[in-house]
Amino acid sequence: MKKIITAIVLVALIGGTIYILNRNKTNNDAETAIVAEQNATITVRVEKATVRVVDATYKANGNFVPYQEVTLSAETPGRVVKLLVDEGAQVRKGQVVALVNSDQINVQVRNAEAAYATAKADAARFESAYTTGGVTKQQLDQVKLMLQNAEANLKSAQITAGDAHIKAPIDGIINKKHVEQGSFVAPGAPIFDLVNVNQLKLRVNVDESHVANLKEGDIIEVKASVFPNDRFEGKVTFIAPKADAALNYPVDLLLTNNQGNKLRAGMYGSAYFDADQNQDTPLLLVPRNAFVGSVSSNLIYRVIDNKAVATTVVSGRNLGDFVEILEGLKEGEIVITSGQINLTDQAPVSIIN
Repeated sequence: MKKIITAIVLVALIGGTIYILNRNKTNNDAETAIVAEQNATITVRVEKATVRVVDATYKANGNFVPYQEVTLSAETPGRVVKLLVDEGAQVRKGQVVALVNSDQINVQVRNAEAAYATAKADAARFESAYTTGGVTKQQLDQVKLMLQNAEANLKSAQITAGDAHIKAPIDGIINKKHVEQGSFVAPGAPIFDLVNVNQLKLRVNVDESHVANLKEGDIIEVKASVFPNDRFEGKVTFIAPKADAALNYPVDLLLTNNQGNKLRAGMYGSAYFDADQNQDTPLLLVPRNAFVGSVSSNLIYRVIDNKAVATTVVSGRNLGDFVEILEGLKEGEIVITSGQINLTDQAPVSIIN
């Protein structure tokens, strides 16, 4: 009888142990599943696509540069004997701004003058001799040819001597002086920098959505940061045929300086595109950082039922930290703004905003 009771107790103990172990395993499996599910969820930050009334004017910034900028250089070797202008001087096209004295050039001119005088005298003497039969027609023609060559050599020497007079090729202002009076200069050595700021160029980078509507000759409103109350009209003179790495196109605007040429090269300027259109426009916007990689990818993630849904959109204007959405989204939809690097389509997400 004792053996039977002992056997029953042992069976009960074994059964209880098995039950407890199975219950613990079930609980552990459930906890493991919960942890696994939590680990599979990607943490993200989100914002809603919103409609806002914004100033739709597109602004592009750049720096003013001179319309014309040249460096006056020595054409011949020699010593600078006279600087006729200084930095800041206003000069006219063709004005002599410096004199370079070259002994070698002066000798060449004197030799050419002497050779021309000799050839001229010989030609006159042969003309007289030819009338009396003292020389042949062939001899006279040879002397006349020598006179023509001597005259050409003299003109060439005089032109070279003229190059020693440094002249301004354009109207403008002396921006920088490179040499002092008495300096020796070699051919090509810079003497003055000359700029024309009666007109200026503003180079800006325009995104693809706006450059598509631009053409050369268009008039664009321009402002300078140091003269906020002054408005200028910039004429589009150049549109780059190829975009840069950021998908922007360099555009040049030519404008006339204000009275007294207050605008200076290097100043900061802004061009306002679409300034003549209705500026207060309701636009559907999302944060710029909602785009995967860059705005040009046109890929964002929406959150639907706690899952990331890859969505292709059509983007419009860039407005600082926000981008206009033309197609692919509706107002109020939730877009992911942080954590996209780990996402795939339909991946479960956890919002931490």
